[in-house]
Amino acid sequence: MNLNFLSSSLFLFLLLSVFSSFISDSVFIKSETLVNGRNLLQKKKACPVNFEFMNYTIITSQCKGPKYPPKKCCAAFKEFACPYTDELNDLSNDCATTMFSYINLYGKYPPGLFANSCQEKGGLKCPGKK
Repeated sequence: MNLNFLSSSLFLFLLLSVFSSFISDSVFIKSETLVNGRNLLQKKKACPVNFEFMNYTIITSQCKGPKYPPKKCCAAFKEFACPYTDELNDLSNDCATTMFSYINLYGKYPPGLFANSCQEKGGLKCPGKK
């Protein structure tokens, strides 16, 4: 379990560290793990996107266990998340944390599923974004 958390944290950090045409690797990092000396004391802004009532069937219909095929899961994740790259890559808000909370609530996915299976150099590339 600790290994999943570490690998998820590392992948999240990498995901959020690139351009807005990507979903940055750090969307997968829990905000408490970002270490810059003050992050734990700084309150994040509320996410301007309401992920609570989004349609998660894009992900839940394509990314199914018990095998969770990486190609299908990652394609579905990108289809859902890519329209929100700017918000998800903004480390000053809680969008990534909120989005993953709802993805896991509706999909009941194992911890670190997307962090471990969706890896591209420089973050996840979003089709149609420059």
